[in-house]
Amino acid sequence: VTAAGKKDGALVAEEQTKPQTNPPDLWLLFAPIKKARTDFIVEKAAEMGVRRIKPVFTRFTNSERVNVNRMEAHCVEAAEQCGLVSVPTMDALVRLDEALGDWPANRKLMFCDETADHGAAQAALSAAGDGPWAILIGPEGGFAEDEVARLRAAPFATPVSLGPRILRADTAAVAALTMWQATLGDW
Repeated sequence: VTAAGKKDGALVAEEQTKPQTNPPDLWLLFAPIKKARTDFIVEKAAEMGVRRIKPVFTRFTNSERVNVNRMEAHCVEAAEQCGLVSVPTMDALVRLDEALGDWPANRKLMFCDETADHGAAQAALSAAGDGPWAILIGPEGGFAEDEVARLRAAPFATPVSLGPRILRADTAAVAALTMWQATLGDW
């Protein structure tokens, strides 16, 4: 400690105990749900190596407000708890149409689709290949038909199933992140 005051201070690092590492270039887009479950999604995304978290408002999203500061605090806590040296960037809530309309040309999207072939998820991800990715988790109750049609028509989207059961949105986020990390990530 080189300076200490009532409202600020200064530290000098004496040694580096862990090398700086960056998580894979993976984003998580999700439709916010009830507060505690949204907090869970954000915490697990940080723990599992997501670089950016983007809440999206879909037709059937049942929570119209998100507290970005609260979610950022959960990301920091999760990173500290897990000994991570990076914290995901937290974006403000945007409409799904806006997020898709401004989609980066080189980023692939793993679209979690309950109607996709149950056995082909890892093969579909492997076939799409490495590079920057994002995962999209829908709201409880699923996507509207027009949203599914738009996602299926998008050249950057790879529809995948998370198995034969319909999962709650928070469980789906963890399952999708696990599948992506095991197939294309740094696990």
